[in-house]
Amino acid sequence: MLNASQLLLARNISKAMVRFHSHGGIPGENLPFSLRNRYKLTAIFTTFTVLGFGSPFLIVRHQLLKA
Repeated sequence: MLNASQLLLARNISKAMVRFHSHGGIPGENLPFSLRNRYKLTAIFTTFTVLGFGSPFLIVRHQLLKA
C-alpha cells in the first residue's frame, strides 16, 4: 500500500511532466495534421468522416452480396 509521501511524490512528478512537456497553449500544437491550409484540412476531415461512417454500410453490402 502506498503511504502519503509516496502519493505526494507521484502527484508532483506527474504534474511536472504535464506542465513542462509542451511549449504552451498554442491551438493545434499537439495535432497530427496542420491547421494552416483550410482546404486541405476540410478535404482530410471529409475523407476520414466519409470513410468512418460509410465503411460499415459497405461491409454489410459486401457480405449480403457475397451470399
